[in-house]
Amino acid sequence: MYSIYATKKPLDRMQELTVSCAPEATTKLGNWFAKPLFWRPQYALFINEETFLPVFASLAPASSLANRFPDDLATTLRTHGVQESFIEDELLAMDHVAISKTSNHRVVGILNELATMATRMRAYHPDLTPLDLAMNLAQVPLVNSGGNYLVPEEALRTLVSAP
Repeated sequence: MYSIYATKKPLDRMQELTVSCAPEATTKLGNWFAKPLFWRPQYALFINEETFLPVFASLAPASSLANRFPDDLATTLRTHGVQESFIEDELLAMDHVAISKTSNHRVVGILNELATMATRMRAYHPDLTPLDLAMNLAQVPLVNSGGNYLVPEEALRTLVSAP
């Protein structure tokens, strides 16, 4: 079980039932935040609440976005070199998803910042795939709640290697 906290536009498009209070995540990575990117083609940018790891998923069809996201996450994790056993365990734990509107302004701010960076990178380097963009964004130092910097890829490695 995990939750996707989405901004208003993807919530409207996903046509999923939303919950006001999402249950505790049972995955190691925890919950995800999403916002649409109205590129051609359109994508949703997801970031992990704990590590700020970015993952891109095709926005269309939006009605199946929550069901398709785990596959895009698995592809991104493999590209980061995460062990297959961790990925399999994570996907098994993602058997249920709760959809809710965004609630953490700090994470939404970072989501917006990464979306702006991705749009600019894409404008300068149109040959970059969404996976390439995710890998580049995972190298960007971001300020976490304690005022310290966190690099998503390093935070992912720390979380994956934790017992």
